[in-house]
Amino acid sequence: MRVIVYGVGAIGGTVAAALALSGQEVVGVARGSQLAAIRAGGLSLLTPDRRLHARFDCLADPGEIDLRPDDAVLLTMKTQDTVAALERLRAVGLRGQPVFCVQNGVANERFALRRFANVHAVTVMMPASFTKPGEVAAFASPRHGIFEIGRYPEGCDADDEALAAALERANIATFVTPRVMESKYGKLIVNLSNAVEAAVGPGARETRYPALLRAEAEAVLETAGIAWRDVGAGDPRREALMRWQPIPGVERIGGSSVQSLVRGTGSIETDYLNGEIALLGRLFGVPTPVNAAFVEIGARMVRDGRAPGTLGEAEVAAALAAQGA
Repeated sequence: MRVIVYGVGAIGGTVAAALALSGQEVVGVARGSQLAAIRAGGLSLLTPDRRLHARFDCLADPGEIDLRPDDAVLLTMKTQDTVAALERLRAVGLRGQPVFCVQNGVANERFALRRFANVHAVTVMMPASFTKPGEVAAFASPRHGIFEIGRYPEGCDADDEALAAALERANIATFVTPRVMESKYGKLIVNLSNAVEAAVGPGARETRYPALLRAEAEAVLETAGIAWRDVGAGDPRREALMRWQPIPGVERIGGSSVQSLVRGTGSIETDYLNGEIALLGRLFGVPTPVNAAFVEIGARMVRDGRAPGTLGEAEVAAALAAQGA
């Protein structure tokens, strides 16, 4: 198996570097300064224990890759960039190779399945950050993270087993499960608070909003008949396999939504996190005003170029009031 990591950011960079360091054949697809840095000097992976350095082929576009039947494609970009990536893969001739959605949210798999038959879901539990071009940091120990993988919408096969074995060799704890979407919906619930952190800063957990977001999500998933499994702080695997640890000299600036705002990427994934709950609420007649409000807050922060943590209580309260919360 050759692994194509499409999107060498925080998660994709950690996965690509860890796989390459384990001896796995890896090809990355990156852009801008990250691509230039990896081509020039490889990719550094900072962990709580040590600094590692990986080298692997990295290209600007899938069209530069001579696709092989044994390729496995890992999508590791944010959901808002997924459709464009899938269109490029289709244009360059990807057909029967497995496509793994190594991404937050639950929309990517449906995007992929419209275009390809061999689609797999991956639940990602990995506290990682893009620090600077040519460097990523993974803050967990003893494993870099915990993944669950399986076919979409359900089942598992030899491609899942092969990738799981490669990830295990790369120090990423990986579990193959035929009902992987249950854990992806559980991770979706965890990620609803990303928007709160982006809006109000590191004190997000101490506000009332995470509990309100979660309550709406649980209500709408129950009404929709969608099963989910808790993969948050209560998951015992986290303590055994993925304890958060500081990295000397490296600041963890926040979750993925905060990182998008800090880097000024011009987009944020809130539409596919809180927006997923708002969508389901509208489809099944369940009120989700708090999640809908944070969808608007995320979009406004990007539109106005706001830095993370700069919305005061009055602005958040006004956004909630506008949604009837």
